[in-house]
Amino acid sequence: MEPRNNSEVSEFLLLGFSEASELQPLIFGFFLSMYLTTVFGNLIIILATISDSHLYTPMYFFLSNLSFVDISFTSTTIPKMLWNIQTQSKFITFEGCIVQMYFYILFIGLDDFLLAVMAYDRYVAICHPLHYTVIMNPRLCRLLVVISWIISAIYSLLHNLMALRLSFCADFKIPHFFCELNQVLQLACSDTFVNYMVLYFAAALLGGGPFAGILYSYSKIVSSICGITSAQGKYKAFSTCASHLSVVSLFYCSVLGVYISPAAPHSSTSSAAASVMYSVVIPMLNPFIYSLRNKDIKGALKRFYRMVGIKRQIILGVMEFP
Repeated sequence: MEPRNNSEVSEFLLLGFSEASELQPLIFGFFLSMYLTTVFGNLIIILATISDSHLYTPMYFFLSNLSFVDISFTSTTIPKMLWNIQTQSKFITFEGCIVQMYFYILFIGLDDFLLAVMAYDRYVAICHPLHYTVIMNPRLCRLLVVISWIISAIYSLLHNLMALRLSFCADFKIPHFFCELNQVLQLACSDTFVNYMVLYFAAALLGGGPFAGILYSYSKIVSSICGITSAQGKYKAFSTCASHLSVVSLFYCSVLGVYISPAAPHSSTSSAAASVMYSVVIPMLNPFIYSLRNKDIKGALKRFYRMVGIKRQIILGVMEFP
C-alpha cells in the first residue's frame, strides 16, 4: 500500500458507532438530547455565577470556567457527528479533522488542569481557612486559569504540528465519532515513534502532574477533616468538596479506562463508545453534580429566575402601555 503525503489528504471517514441506517435516528436523538442538556445545564451555571454577587468567590469562578470548557468540549465533536448523521455523510475534511483534534486536546487538557486548580482551592479553604481570602486572591485565580489555557494550547499545538508532518495510507477510515489523536496516528504510514513518545511523555507529565496535585490536596483535606472533633464540622467540611471529588473520580476513571485498560481496544468502535463517558456524559452531569446539593447554586438560580421574571413583566408592561 503506497503512502501518500498529508498534503494530498482531502478527507477522513468517521465510522461512528454503527453503520445500520435504522439506528441512525436513535443515535441522532440520543446525542442531540445529551448535547442540549450539556449546553443548557452548563450555561445556567455560568449565568448564575455571573449574575449573583454571592457567588463571586474563587470556587465558583473556577466552576464557571469549567462549565465553559465543558460546553466547548462537547461542541468540538457532537455537532459534527449530528451533521454527518443528518446529511448521511461520514466524511470530514483533513483541515476539519486537524482543527477538531486541536480543540479536543485543548479542552481535555483544560478539564484536567481546572480540576487540579479546584482541588487546590478546596485544600486552601479547608486546611488554611483563615488565610483563604489572602491566598486565593482574584489575581492568583485569574493567573491559574490563564496558565492552564497557555499550557493546554501549547500542548495541543505541539501534537497537531507533529501530525501535519505525517504521511497517510490509502485507508482513511477512523473507527470513532471524531478525530481522536490515537486513531489518526494509527492511519499514518510514516514513522510515528516520535509522536507516540511525545504523547506518552506529555500525558505522563501534564496528566500525571495535575492528578498528583489532586491526590496531594485531598490527602491533606482528609487529614484535616479527621482532625475536626464535631460530626457537624466534619460533614460541613466534606460537603464543600464532595461534588468536586465526584467529578474528579468520574473523569479520571473514564479516561484511564479508555486509554489504559486492555479491555478497550483503540482500533475498534468500543473505544468510541467508551470515549462517550468522558467527552459527553461527564460534561452533561457536571451541572447536576455541582448544583443538586449546593445551596448557593440553588439560591442563585432562584434569584436569577426571579430577576428574569420581573424583567419580563416590566417589558410586557411597557409593550402593553406604549
